[in-house]
Amino acid sequence: MRKIAVITGGSSGIGRAIARKLTENGIFCILIGRNRKRLEAAASGMDPMADAMVCDLSRLDGIPGLVKDIGKKYGHIDILVNSAGIHLKKSMEEVTDDEFQQVLLTNLTSVFVISREVSGIMRKQKGGSILHISSMAAHYGLPGVIAYTAAKAGIEGITRAMAVELSPSGIRVNCLAPGFIKTDMSASALDNDAERKQRVLTRTPMGKLGLPEDVANAALFLVSDAASYITGVVLPVDGGNLAGF
Repeated sequence: MRKIAVITGGSSGIGRAIARKLTENGIFCILIGRNRKRLEAAASGMDPMADAMVCDLSRLDGIPGLVKDIGKKYGHIDILVNSAGIHLKKSMEEVTDDEFQQVLLTNLTSVFVISREVSGIMRKQKGGSILHISSMAAHYGLPGVIAYTAAKAGIEGITRAMAVELSPSGIRVNCLAPGFIKTDMSASALDNDAERKQRVLTRTPMGKLGLPEDVANAALFLVSDAASYITGVVLPVDGGNLAGF
């Protein structure tokens, strides 16, 4: 029986790269996102190993129905990759209450809700793998991304809490913490800030930005049976950034 994976944020960037890597290794992927056109384009590029389902994860009340529909259509969910997220680059003084809450809602609260719903299916199956996507922002202070930092720090906390709580049901929960990866989101943050980009490259021992495929390779390992004794881990994929000076 082939494995079924649900990938949020699967239409672009890291989410799309992970989905492509999984489909190339025989795992059927259901891509979740808000933009139908981009989502269906991504899924068609992985045909016949992918499907697309439109959902705005910031609307929390729609998530239980989404997961229920997936369960009915495919019978089981073996892997959940939480890659959806939004970015906000503003100084702390400029961030409004609503903006802060919106980033937390999309990047943290929705991750909890979909993980809770999918884990219900996985408990009945007596197994599964959940993978969250964090960021270097959770590991050291970065200016101008206060809300994003708060959300990603929360992601790493719930990774450990979920791993402990779900392990008795055979569900593993891990997390990837990408460094600076070449995506549309990072481009918006770095391309207009040459000084910041140079600091990033100087601090990264490998001297370059990573590729979405680098994160996808690590994701494939953590959700596979090769990592069957690994749970509660936050794995940096950062070219040595955390170890750099």
